[in-house]
Amino acid sequence: MSNKGSYRWVVVGLLWVVALLNYMDRQMLSTMKPAMQVDIAALQSATNFGYLMAIFLWIYGFMSPLSGIIADRLNRKWLIVGSLFVWSGVTFAMGYATTFQQLYWLRAVMGVSEALYIPAGLSLIADFHSSATRSLAVGIHMTGLYMGQALGGFGATIAARFSWHATFHTFGIIGIVYSLVLIVCLREAVKGPPDTVKERPPFLKGFGLLMTNISFWILLFYFAIPSLPGWGIKNWLPTLFSESLQIDMSAAGPLSTITIAASSFLGVIFGGILSDKWVQQNNKGRIYTSAIGLSLTIPALLLIGLGHSLAHIMGAAVLFGVGFGMFDGNNMPILCQFVPSGYRATAYGILNMSGVFAGAFITDLLGRSTDAGNLGQSFAMLAGIVLVAIIIQLCFLRPKTNDIDLINK
Repeated sequence: MSNKGSYRWVVVGLLWVVALLNYMDRQMLSTMKPAMQVDIAALQSATNFGYLMAIFLWIYGFMSPLSGIIADRLNRKWLIVGSLFVWSGVTFAMGYATTFQQLYWLRAVMGVSEALYIPAGLSLIADFHSSATRSLAVGIHMTGLYMGQALGGFGATIAARFSWHATFHTFGIIGIVYSLVLIVCLREAVKGPPDTVKERPPFLKGFGLLMTNISFWILLFYFAIPSLPGWGIKNWLPTLFSESLQIDMSAAGPLSTITIAASSFLGVIFGGILSDKWVQQNNKGRIYTSAIGLSLTIPALLLIGLGHSLAHIMGAAVLFGVGFGMFDGNNMPILCQFVPSGYRATAYGILNMSGVFAGAFITDLLGRSTDAGNLGQSFAMLAGIVLVAIIIQLCFLRPKTNDIDLINK
């Protein structure tokens, strides 16, 4: 089956909605804490809430490499459909939770089911698109994640008007229904050139090729380090907005998540177009685009952490969103310059694991920092390690082609 034609953009559109639901279902918990802690007293502790957010990330991280391996060897359409159906069912079930322990285990199951999506979804998009449109396609898909993050910010608003139980029930049902739509509309792609697929080595050998690839280890580090502020922003920016600006969470949640989502939307689209054009002239074009984006997050983190006025924090959030979007939308396209199509889901799964583990660590750390009254300072300190990641990436990543599959033809 050909990967060319208009259907490659239909795939992006179909998976955009899945990406939206993926982030919305996980994100809305972070803004519904005030409503939920009325019924579940254990959530009054920021440390406990950090545990609740972190268990998702630890499970999600451990599952990511396995999810990538599965996606490289099974039909990705059915993997995506099954993943969406299960995590939507978990979202629906969270509306019935009455104890911290029930929420804890439901979040763990959500971590398993959601981990199955990203490696499969991104590798499917990468296989449908050539290097001329890959960054833009991935970038458009990433806007679905940001939109889901933004809509998740309305969790507190909806919960305040109705109830947190009804909020979980409603979005769980939406996801279950959409999984049925995908059964009809989504299809699998050919994984790379036919000779590459036929001669793909066994898993252990392929895994060994990844582990002995120095460029892959650099990518692993480069992906993990920016994940510290990335996950910190996702999980704790609403709290920072509420505390620094002295506003209620029902307003801080939407304000913070919409600001990040809208600016990240601009970042991935601009970064995708720039990267796709630049890489046609210079094999390091995607790397340069990504580095420019990360550079913008450094002053943004300083202002987010140390600013106290609406103008400072909002401006910093916009700058962070644009920069992180340019970075985020180019990770899979950069990976395609070093890893063949038959192993991209596995490779991205490993990258995702490193990023999520970094996210679990920082989520827990920022929970303790919040209880100690030091959340802003902790955000500002993250700027230094982002600078280290940029320097290592620019110095040591040297792609020989804009798509490694072209070498295998």
